[in-house]
Amino acid sequence: MTEESVSFKAGALMLEGRFARPPSEGAVPGAVVCHPHPLYGGSMDNNVVAAILNALWAMSFATLRFNFRGVGHSEGSHGDGTAEIEDVAAAVRFLGAQPGVRRDGVVLAGYSFGARVALNAAPGIAEVASVIAVALPVSMREPPSMAGWDKPLVLVAGDRDSFCNVRDIEAFRAQVTPHPVLKLIMGADHFFAGFESELSEQIGQVMRGASSV
Repeated sequence: MTEESVSFKAGALMLEGRFARPPSEGAVPGAVVCHPHPLYGGSMDNNVVAAILNALWAMSFATLRFNFRGVGHSEGSHGDGTAEIEDVAAAVRFLGAQPGVRRDGVVLAGYSFGARVALNAAPGIAEVASVIAVALPVSMREPPSMAGWDKPLVLVAGDRDSFCNVRDIEAFRAQVTPHPVLKLIMGADHFFAGFESELSEQIGQVMRGASSV
């Protein structure tokens, strides 16, 4: 899929991103992908972000990946995951305003820090229909409560992830109603090095299964 560089406003800040849309005569569904922790080198140029995008492109989604405030050429400074909620909402609005992209039914995906921000942002964005949370760092910080969230949620984790321990992610899953789908990738740690293709395949299987229900 060919991506083009874009920029969009989040409040008073200008953020950078990359947008891709598959060729189609009709409107296609859209997805926004959020990157890992900025203070530890996280950006939209990440192997897990790329793996998520590959899964979405295989299902003919238009996509927007972007750099949170203070990352790359995005203006502003790190907001500890709170200010970044505004970035996510702005990204969803921007994506929905693109020609040939559906405004509703948006998939919001994130990895690690990006997964936590996505889950915090999703309940407040009406256009978001489902969330994919990869390696949600439940073993490092208290996860979002997701109170009132009744839309599909997909959790993906490696079984060797010390930041997203299997016991902790299963406990989080049990607290959310309806219970999210949880996919474990055997042998993978938090960074999924060498497991990118399997990650894409697992996300694709779950998303295709959900769309056929």
